[in-house]
Amino acid sequence: MAWPVLVFDIESIPDAEGLRSLRGEPADMPEDQVYERWKAEREADGKSDFAPLHLQRILVISCVFRNSEGLKIHSFVDRDGQSEGKVVQTFFNVLEKHQPQLVSWNGSGFDLPVLHYRGLQHGVEASKYWDMGEDDRDYKWNNYISRYHMRHLDLMDLLAMYSPKNNAPLDALAKLCGFPGKLGMDGSQVYAQYKAGGLEEIRRYCETDVMNTYLMYCRFQKMRGGLTPAEYDQEIEMIKSDLDQLAGDEPHWREYLDAWQ
Repeated sequence: MAWPVLVFDIESIPDAEGLRSLRGEPADMPEDQVYERWKAEREADGKSDFAPLHLQRILVISCVFRNSEGLKIHSFVDRDGQSEGKVVQTFFNVLEKHQPQLVSWNGSGFDLPVLHYRGLQHGVEASKYWDMGEDDRDYKWNNYISRYHMRHLDLMDLLAMYSPKNNAPLDALAKLCGFPGKLGMDGSQVYAQYKAGGLEEIRRYCETDVMNTYLMYCRFQKMRGGLTPAEYDQEIEMIKSDLDQLAGDEPHWREYLDAWQ
């Protein structure tokens, strides 16, 4: 298995300001009211209240970064409600600097399109990410954009043989493989948690979700021969040891380890 690898996950909420702009709602209308009016109209039409991807505002991008020096877990968080552009730019800066293999679970179907749309709105620069061979010929045959290249590996998409009807949820498959799966909340609860002031809880949830994805990636590498059984066992023990050290300051990792039977 080649390093570096960057596994990522985002958490987002409906973009009330975007809705205000597109719907022509008054500037003094509270964000909650803007969203609730849109939601009520959707429900009256029998449509989902899940906001389209171009109207998803990114709160958190959590990453597991693995290179030859070890494992790092970090989150980029919009803590003041004004830093979404900086969060997105910082994520792409990491790609620019390290050019890792990017790994996600449904990243092609959700996370990356949201990052694209928000990056456009905020004027983000991400030249290496968008390189498809124009600047680096190696990227013609293996780039972040192509569905069938491995520079971005959407693990859910690949395991389903690129057929959406075969998709499996991360939580279920992680648990079936003996990993903790989701703890505390799921994506449908993020907006309510945000409105209640629970940004740190969202960040912790996102971090445990991205760790589930990394563990699934390790299991996949074992299956495809990227890790020998001994290397896989060694990687799992290193992850557990690292999380145990983090648990002193971040109690969600203690909960995660306790659920890992």
